[in-house]
Amino acid sequence: MSTFSDLGLPEPVLRALTESGYVNPTPIQAAAIPAVLAKRDIIGSAQTGTGKTAAFALPTLARLGPAGGKPRCLVLVPTRELAIQVDENFRKYGKHLGTRTALLYGGVGYGAQVKALEEGVDVVIATPGRLLDLHEQKILDLRSIQVLILDEVDRMLDMGFIEDVSRIVNYCPKDRQTLLFSATVSDAIGRIAGWALRDPVTVDVRTGTTAADTVEHAIYPVDVFQKYDLLLDLLKRSGYKSVIVFTRTKRDADRIAEWIEGHGTPVATMHADRSQTERAEALAGFKSGKYAVMVATDIASRGLDIRGVTHVINYNVPEHAEDYVHRIGRTGRASAEGEAFTLFSPDEMHHLQQIELLLGRPIERRKLEGFRYYSEPQLTPGGSKAAAGPRKRNR
Repeated sequence: MSTFSDLGLPEPVLRALTESGYVNPTPIQAAAIPAVLAKRDIIGSAQTGTGKTAAFALPTLARLGPAGGKPRCLVLVPTRELAIQVDENFRKYGKHLGTRTALLYGGVGYGAQVKALEEGVDVVIATPGRLLDLHEQKILDLRSIQVLILDEVDRMLDMGFIEDVSRIVNYCPKDRQTLLFSATVSDAIGRIAGWALRDPVTVDVRTGTTAADTVEHAIYPVDVFQKYDLLLDLLKRSGYKSVIVFTRTKRDADRIAEWIEGHGTPVATMHADRSQTERAEALAGFKSGKYAVMVATDIASRGLDIRGVTHVINYNVPEHAEDYVHRIGRTGRASAEGEAFTLFSPDEMHHLQQIELLLGRPIERRKLEGFRYYSEPQLTPGGSKAAAGPRKRNR
């Protein structure tokens, strides 16, 4: 197994890694870092929780070297939470280089962000909308960008940012290095890469679109009118230490959070209609253990480094099959075991079929023993079975 020293990273970066407790690179890091140091454009793809941010941050910092004063690297991300996380990583890895960063996202005032740019930065981490605002006001000049990093590109496409991303790419110098990272590589992403990147190296360390072996997941069929009650019963019986409840809509997230809190459990709530202050407090509280339950839309399904999540519960079957893999990937990280449950009503059959088609196998159906169902749940053949409920593991 290679070490970070073997990959050609400079001493200041290696020292920061040692202080952070890093020992050996992950597969995406081992594959991507040498290519970035060689100034190659990259299409990088890896499953969630594999150390992707370090895969582009470490060699980019090595390329940039000591602090300069003009923006030389731009990292474009889909959400404020991911922007904050990427910024934390660049600061941590670049602390012995004196690297200065500017964090640009909407939902907050412009003052601190404009001040950071005026004082001089090396790396800009931004969401598309706020970056375009500052560029159009001529507060941010992208002509000095040497490295452009497009992170979570599939998520940016899902959120409708394709036109904004295209404009930003065109504002950057043509002789830049471009690194594109995505959990999935669709035809649409291939088209973006075709005009935005030059002779890219493909770094794909995915083991297939599947659930991690460390995650035990199951489907709980239930009438749509009993989902709230079944959710509460699952929470009581699961023995969770930290659980994310995913919902399809922001309205559902608020209603479910209120329902759970009404039964005596404090809840963190995350969705796009919450203010940035509320979202930051919710995420920080969940990470610290202040809240053992977080109710969230897919804004929390990708990119965020949330450790120690023991359970994931999908209140709805995700509309997009790949979102199922991303959601349940919030647990079972870093070799820890996790459990993921999905509440399924008959009107969601198409979505469930698409998930099982993607996984290449049926997902086990379970009946929660002792729960008073309005109608007998349908446990289909092919590996499905009745079960007493969540299996409390020794963690």
